[in-house]
Amino acid sequence: MNSFYHEIANQHQNLLILPPKKLIHHFIDELFCVLFSTTSKSLGNVTIIEGKFTELEIQFNELVLDFAPESNQSNLKTKTFFEALPALHKKVIDDAKTIFAKDPAAKTLEEVLYSYPGFFAIAIYRFSHQLWEQDLKLLARTISEYAHIKTSIEIHPGAQIGDDFAIDHGTGIVIGETAVIGNNVQIYQGVTLGALSVKKEEAFVKRHPTIEDNVIIYANSTILGGQTTVGRDSIIGGNVWLTYTVPSNSVVYHKNEMKIKDNNPFPEPIFYSI
Repeated sequence: MNSFYHEIANQHQNLLILPPKKLIHHFIDELFCVLFSTTSKSLGNVTIIEGKFTELEIQFNELVLDFAPESNQSNLKTKTFFEALPALHKKVIDDAKTIFAKDPAAKTLEEVLYSYPGFFAIAIYRFSHQLWEQDLKLLARTISEYAHIKTSIEIHPGAQIGDDFAIDHGTGIVIGETAVIGNNVQIYQGVTLGALSVKKEEAFVKRHPTIEDNVIIYANSTILGGQTTVGRDSIIGGNVWLTYTVPSNSVVYHKNEMKIKDNNPFPEPIFYSI
């Protein structure tokens, strides 16, 4: 066992020392509360908001120091992130309005902000993508995984997603690192935008599909491959498996046949196309 103890000790000496994940989760919860909370009228006070942002900047700067201890640019990275927040906030509020407009079950915008897992996942994606672009990739991945834990929606922070993005229900959605999604796209539960190959040598090539503007992708469809494009204004039906490009204004659907037997001991099968 002594050699094993030495092996573990050496492992810890060689790895980056990172903060407990609960500190990152706390920062995200606080940021989300300040930007989108519907739980306290006190946040309607400008002085309180200024104080909250000061606290958040201090917390964030400490995280940057942990995740990029050799960069010597923690203050600059913190400033860049917080200067990006007004534009990110607008994008996320627009996403919420899009979800509200598209989902007949949503009765108020507050309902989307307060209770929709798809909205939470999109918001966290917007924040983590900003960090990915600032080369804080491990922090970005950790934040995106927090949304995955809470919502069962996995959006890689490296993906590129346009404006007015809507996720309905959302459980089981996977969007890969090099996926590109245009504006006004709506995705339902169980959709995968994945890679055809998971070879390590393809780490730096486009592996995931492109979804152009105004596309709807229904539940449990799988779209694979970096060269696969779904053209604008298309509809992808439920349970579709797609590995090739489809042009604009396409409707792609899965068709199978079911046999339904009645009480006749020797029935003729009845076929239903769905």
